[in-house]
Amino acid sequence: MPSIVKNPTPPRPAPLASVGVLGWLRTNLFNGWWNSLLTVLFLALLAWVVPPMLDWLVFSAVFRADGPADCRAADGACWAFLEVKYRLIIFGRYPFDEQWRPLVGMLALIAMALASCDRRNWNIRLLFIWAAGLSVFFILMGGGVFGLTPVRTTLWGGLPLTLMLAFIGIAAAFPISILLALGRRSNLPLIRALCIGYIELIRGVPLITLLFMASFMLPLFMPTGVSIDAVLRAQVAIIIFAAAYLAEVIRGGLQALPKGQYEAADALGLGYWKTQQLIILPQALKIAIPPIVNTFIGLFKDTSLVAIVSLTDLVLATRQALGDPEWRQFFIEAYMFIMFIYWIFCYFMSKYSQYLERVLSTTRRA
Repeated sequence: MPSIVKNPTPPRPAPLASVGVLGWLRTNLFNGWWNSLLTVLFLALLAWVVPPMLDWLVFSAVFRADGPADCRAADGACWAFLEVKYRLIIFGRYPFDEQWRPLVGMLALIAMALASCDRRNWNIRLLFIWAAGLSVFFILMGGGVFGLTPVRTTLWGGLPLTLMLAFIGIAAAFPISILLALGRRSNLPLIRALCIGYIELIRGVPLITLLFMASFMLPLFMPTGVSIDAVLRAQVAIIIFAAAYLAEVIRGGLQALPKGQYEAADALGLGYWKTQQLIILPQALKIAIPPIVNTFIGLFKDTSLVAIVSLTDLVLATRQALGDPEWRQFFIEAYMFIMFIYWIFCYFMSKYSQYLERVLSTTRRA
């Protein structure tokens, strides 16, 4: 009996309209009359807005100018303003000839932050990294040692001051917030009452109130002849404020854990602090990564409020640069510049939080 040879029919290729670019467009942009209409309207809006915007930003913009008159005669943005005023915007009133020092100090802070993002440094090494980074920053900014000219904190400003307030505020507020969150859930009535009182009191007032109290009210209660540096007072107010908000975020992560986690730790005979360190806090902090980073981003942007108490942060330095009557009309370019700076740091924090969520997720595939 002859053997039967089966020749399977080869698979046919998918329709062109369902694969590649056409398939993506059909699935995501034109998968129904309503989405198709929205897509067409959005494309029409882009065609109406983007060309004139690009013309103003790039094609008709002035990048080099002999003076503000050249910019007034042009139809586009005056980026030459940044060429003239960028040092005042970035470094504030710091002495002009010494501005290499805040530049190097600022780079030290950024390098310190980037090193902190490496999970291999999440150990005792991180303390030494922060000690080295902050030491370099304060030695360069303050001077008075190694032959550096002393510079008062009243002359600190611009982006270095903004980064200092944000980075130190985040680093100091985070461990305090963990203790506050644990204290609010404590079984000891006194500790729980103190933590609840602190959190509710601080969260009930805006940051600007704390800055005003630290800058103007606190010196009235100090003994005669005793004063606290204005930058330090603002830094402490930011830390106090951020710790209260972070505490509630972390408490949400703690409450999301099932009771079985605590019971399993008790069954293993672990004490309170070992339970928190090895079982509870790692899971709670992982759950709370998105709101924690959201609070960090808000804190970074809230540092601009120190301008109200006369600290020359990035925003106030920009206002001072616009104090020149000849360049004052180009305020849009100035604020777009600092907006871009804020966006870079906030975008990095946002993408890093998404990275942490992926690598720490216990449900992702290997």
